[in-house]
Amino acid sequence: MKWTDTQDIAIALFEKHPEIDPESVRFTDLYQWVMQLEDFADDPKRCGEKILEAIQAAWIEEAR
Repeated sequence: MKWTDTQDIAIALFEKHPEIDPESVRFTDLYQWVMQLEDFADDPKRCGEKILEAIQAAWIEEAR
């Protein structure tokens, strides 16, 4: 997965952290959790606030 795979990342986060309310996640934690995903392989410097917002929004939708 790469940073632009927001939907795939959101699904992976939902599966790995089902007890977490994605609306309460800080971007610093979200960034670390994405980096720790087994299938994630992208440059950490390519991530910005807009990407984290998109991932969080997709995770919120996935959690509904």
